[in-house]
Amino acid sequence: MTRFIVRRLVAMIGVLFAVSVIVFVVFMVLPKQNPAQTLAGKNATPGLVKNIEEEWGFDDSLPVQYATMMKKVFTGELTSYKPRLPVDDRIIEGIPATLSLAVGAAVIWLFFGLLLGYLSAIRAGGWLDRILTGVSIAGISIPVFLLAPVLLYFLSYKLEIFPNAQYVPFSEDPYEWARHLILPWFTLALLSIGFYSRVLRSNMLDVMNEDYVRTARAKGLSERKVMTRHVLRNSLIPVITLFGLDFGATIAGTAIITEAIFSIDGVGYYAAEAVKKFELPPIMGVALYGAFFVVLLNALVDIAYAYLDPRVRLGESASE
Repeated sequence: MTRFIVRRLVAMIGVLFAVSVIVFVVFMVLPKQNPAQTLAGKNATPGLVKNIEEEWGFDDSLPVQYATMMKKVFTGELTSYKPRLPVDDRIIEGIPATLSLAVGAAVIWLFFGLLLGYLSAIRAGGWLDRILTGVSIAGISIPVFLLAPVLLYFLSYKLEIFPNAQYVPFSEDPYEWARHLILPWFTLALLSIGFYSRVLRSNMLDVMNEDYVRTARAKGLSERKVMTRHVLRNSLIPVITLFGLDFGATIAGTAIITEAIFSIDGVGYYAAEAVKKFELPPIMGVALYGAFFVVLLNALVDIAYAYLDPRVRLGESASE
């Protein structure tokens, strides 16, 4: 376990460094336009542009600019350009909304994805399997940017079944918190429900043909125990990998479209606004925040691997 933790910490440092360099290069090195000119505006005087360059350090060399920015990241001094507000404070403010969206959607897509996949696998080739396959493919095919406004228009504005989009903090009113998030949860989860169900179905059908499954049946185990104890458990390992990546990415703020359409002022929405304004500090802060959660969730996935598959040992290589 100690070796595992050390390796993960080293990997996390490497990932954060790589992400920070890539973001800096994309937004500071590749663009030909002077960032000071962008902040000052098209009609700015050369004197104003010069003052902005000196104020933000744009006249320093690129390595110095990168080092200065990273120092501000780790000291909590990183601020946006306009208005000049602390980036870490804004990210912290957006985490509850993004976390609420991610957790609720993850519960929905994991529960229904596994349920539909399991039912489809045990009824493979039958009418139920064909129906669930059609439902899954439909869910995968409908893009979020189309589904979200349609649901919002008909179920909220027209039929008034659900409230208008906005985020209500859980601490303020738990009931309204859930009511306002039902549509965003379903919108974000629908694609993953279809995808997870297809992945689990495929995995289960492969595992059913393994020798140890036939041996379990030959020993007289009931079909229910064979399916749950042997088939389902071993089929979940690839699903856990997907879930770790998907959930980590959602917490990291990748649900930008969902947050924007449903007016959820979370981390993803903040990142989208920063990209529109071409503001490097917020983008850097969100990117590092997201990379941290993705690496963390991957570590938890490895721990879950060791639980589901005794052949996997934390901190040991395959050759060992």
